[in-house]
Amino acid sequence: MKRYTITAALPYANGPLHIGHIAGAYLPADIYVRYLRLRKKDVLFICGSDEHGAAITIRAKKDGISPQEIIDKYHVLMRDTFQKLGIEFDVYHRTSDKIHHETSQEFFTNLYQKGEFDEKTSEQYYDEEYQQFLADRYITGICPKCNYDKAFGDQCESCGSTLSPNELGNPVSTLSGKTPILRSTKHWFLKLDTYEPWLKKWILEGKANEWKVNVFGQCKSWLQGGLQPRAMTRDLDWGVDVPLAEAVGKKLYVWLDAPIGYISATKQFFKEKSGQAETQYSYPSNRFSNAKAEDWELYWKAQENPDDNATLIHFIGKDNIVFHCIIFPSILKAHGDYILPENVPGNEFLNLEGNKISTSRNWAVWVHEFLEAFPDKTDVLRYVMCSILPETKDSEFTWADFKQRNDSELNAIFSNFIHRILVLTHKYYEGVVPDAVGQTDDLIKETFRQIYASADAMQENIEKFKFRDALFEFINIARIGNKFLAETEPWKAIKNNPEDAKKAIFACLQIVAKLTILSRVFLPETAKKLSQMLNISEAEIAWENLAPSALILKPGHIIGEAQPLFTNIDQTLIDIQIQKLTMSNENNVENNAVVETENQQEVALKAQKEFTSFEDFQKMDIRIGRILEASRVPKSDKLLQFIVDTGIDKRTIVSGVAEHFAPEELVGKQVLVLLNLPPRKIRGVESQGMILYAEDAAGKLHVVSPNVDGVNEGAGVN
Repeated sequence: MKRYTITAALPYANGPLHIGHIAGAYLPADIYVRYLRLRKKDVLFICGSDEHGAAITIRAKKDGISPQEIIDKYHVLMRDTFQKLGIEFDVYHRTSDKIHHETSQEFFTNLYQKGEFDEKTSEQYYDEEYQQFLADRYITGICPKCNYDKAFGDQCESCGSTLSPNELGNPVSTLSGKTPILRSTKHWFLKLDTYEPWLKKWILEGKANEWKVNVFGQCKSWLQGGLQPRAMTRDLDWGVDVPLAEAVGKKLYVWLDAPIGYISATKQFFKEKSGQAETQYSYPSNRFSNAKAEDWELYWKAQENPDDNATLIHFIGKDNIVFHCIIFPSILKAHGDYILPENVPGNEFLNLEGNKISTSRNWAVWVHEFLEAFPDKTDVLRYVMCSILPETKDSEFTWADFKQRNDSELNAIFSNFIHRILVLTHKYYEGVVPDAVGQTDDLIKETFRQIYASADAMQENIEKFKFRDALFEFINIARIGNKFLAETEPWKAIKNNPEDAKKAIFACLQIVAKLTILSRVFLPETAKKLSQMLNISEAEIAWENLAPSALILKPGHIIGEAQPLFTNIDQTLIDIQIQKLTMSNENNVENNAVVETENQQEVALKAQKEFTSFEDFQKMDIRIGRILEASRVPKSDKLLQFIVDTGIDKRTIVSGVAEHFAPEELVGKQVLVLLNLPPRKIRGVESQGMILYAEDAAGKLHVVSPNVDGVNEGAGVN
């Protein structure tokens, strides 16, 4: 039997999970795994807490406790949150575990001995007050793409761009609040550029028709921009030690050790199943009961016969695409013994009530808090989240949509159909399935043709990672059932034509049974309730029982009493959540956006920044300039290089706006330029100022231009 190794991105153990995390990686992964298990596939579902890197130490410093206390707290919180939401991993490990440190160090040593690293001394930011080198997340500054002034050295939370510290304008240490200096340090760089030809062949030629368009597009952009060696070590005091005598005090880069966490988790799982592990991270299961410790290799290492290789699939969010599609596969390729991912179905970002989710601004729906407020609505959240998954572009969660989908779809369509059939069965047949085997008419045949067509479409969509479309087909079966019930009206037929009533109820009960099986994929708690109400066993919840010839509810079978599966949600509860979200945002000192309703449309507005003095404003030299030349910065998909006539000189300015403008469309335009910023080098080009842009509600940038006759280059903005 073919094996499947399914991973979900390791969440950082520096805070709780919000709905954006769930939509990005974990719910789609769980749906896919549940589908595979329903089809009795050999599947291993792996995840765990990512407990290294700067994000952990930053949170620890902020809370005034040790990194160990941070990871212990959030590892448990995230593990329990996943369990309560019905995300069923086979193992939920943690990267602080000994077996993970050993596995990561083995990988580094293997690559080091093969000469896959270059030792380089380079300049990195250093905080003189704290006397330490700064990891990417310890540095904030101006994002070169959107000009957000609190972008991190590895990523901008405003526009989502992946960054490096030397791209930031006006860098500041988050530890001391002061400008860091550049200081020399030695690190080990993976020669990623040498893997560029192989990656282009593997991805651009081999995955064009297999990977999602958003994933393939980002990979293509990176590869066409050219790859550079990437440091695989960091100057940190928290993480996996670099296993070299000359690297005392240095740790493995988190993006070397984190993906290896999938492998170490698999090792741990099979140690536990073989009885060789003391600590338990795996979930109770009868599967793998006769496993051996070395069986982990079957799910990760290349077999002698390639047909015996496991299928590796990574579920991730868009910010992890480059690491799982380019860096980690290069590491696996360099090692030589491991399989490569067959697919990486990465999702885009989920927005919330008109704004981007922001943990720093507390603009989020925290899943553990949702589960406390709605303890019986876990499947509602799963359903709504699946219906809006950001599969190829950003999507949005609103509380109004949450209520609407619960009330009009889960309750009015799904629950209503099932409840009516069970009630009618008890009313007319005392809860006993009537005997109507083989008694079909054209309406029943057409109804079941439509049902099996939806089930087939659901399967096809799941296998293509189109979970939103698959969910539509699932709920469509309930719609078909409701339509059939309305057309046959067994409550009327029972009086004048009891045989027709019997046929209708029998057919509807079979539809309910099919829905019970399919519910296992999307609505696990509901599937349990349904199987109990129908009085059917776990063994009968199997994909093969969806076949037209399969009959789960046979004549004479006794079903249980009907129980409401879903109920309408009180608007008051929704209002409380909206008020909580708004108050949390208003009370946060870092709030930079509000959401208002105007003409029944949600409009995102930038809030006023803190007051500044007139004297400080006068220090800014903003003038009218004209773009004379524009071109792309080599080996960058984000940066444009301009020659700008400022009226007093012609100077070079670099802006991270390549995703918003083609170079040629900006040539000749008048722009506003901030002249008196200190020059800084960006990708080897000295930038001597900043061009000002305006951002619309959709995140699109626009040139700010005076558009006034007689205003020439060099005119000041006062």
